[in-house]
Amino acid sequence: MSLRHTVAGLGMTTEESLEGFAKAIRLGVSTLELDTQITKDRKVVVTHDRQVSAEKCADTGPLTPGDPVYPYVGKYIKDLTLAQIKSMDCGYQRLPGFPEQEQIKGMRMAELKDVLNVVKRYDAKRIKLNIEVKVEAGAPEQTAPRKLFVRRVQEEIRRSGIEKQVTVQSFDWGALKEMHRIAPTYPLVALTNHDFLEVGKPGASPWLGGIDADDFDGDFVRAAASITGVTALSPNYGFPQDGTIADPDFRFYPDKKMVRDAHRRGLKVIPWTCDDPATVEALMDLGIDGIITDHPDRVRDIMAARGMSLPVPYPAPRH
Repeated sequence: MSLRHTVAGLGMTTEESLEGFAKAIRLGVSTLELDTQITKDRKVVVTHDRQVSAEKCADTGPLTPGDPVYPYVGKYIKDLTLAQIKSMDCGYQRLPGFPEQEQIKGMRMAELKDVLNVVKRYDAKRIKLNIEVKVEAGAPEQTAPRKLFVRRVQEEIRRSGIEKQVTVQSFDWGALKEMHRIAPTYPLVALTNHDFLEVGKPGASPWLGGIDADDFDGDFVRAAASITGVTALSPNYGFPQDGTIADPDFRFYPDKKMVRDAHRRGLKVIPWTCDDPATVEALMDLGIDGIITDHPDRVRDIMAARGMSLPVPYPAPRH
């Protein structure tokens, strides 16, 4: 079996920092996984949170004296300009719960084009970028409008010149449909945490782009496979969401049937986001095709111990 393993990387370095992405490229990963939001002035920034987190970012002062939007921490990204966002220190502390994390002090939130440029600078032609369009379909007023969001992400990908290395993922399947409409060659990844399927509830879930999971008997694989352009499925790895196989009440979401059904349709299964080595190994035994993890170093160790081929590490550029 071959495993493509994907990195969020926050277990190793300040979350979604350019230094963290560069470190992952040097370590050797197959894919960089990253999240996007759209600012008030329509810039694409790389952040997991639609609302600036006080745990991750700290204000350094208003951009202009008496700025009525200040303080910026706690505001929605869509309501802040890039300049306001860049004024915050998003490396002011090591993220609680990640004692091994290298802290990038004074880190400023990156733009998507910056991450794409890191990959180009390393000439990392075998690395994929799995870019998440984080439209909040359940509360659309909290993120940029879907069409604008998708268009701006697609524009940045196209401008990079490395769009053949990109896949686009989203929990908002409406965003996947919109991306396919404007960029039909992009491979798409359908995310879910199961709850968003709203199985057994009347009508379609707001997350599924008009699809009613009950029309597919609540089957994630069949529902996601109905979206043109989807090449991979990315379910949360189990319940409870941060559990491990050592927990007596833990259960996996993907199982051998899900993997088999997906493979029968030519789809990969890449669960998110698992860091516990024993649980990662158990997922591998189910036949998954990849794993999103905050600790790609741990996954590489597992792959090496199993005699699996490892993703190529890239040396730091000389210039």
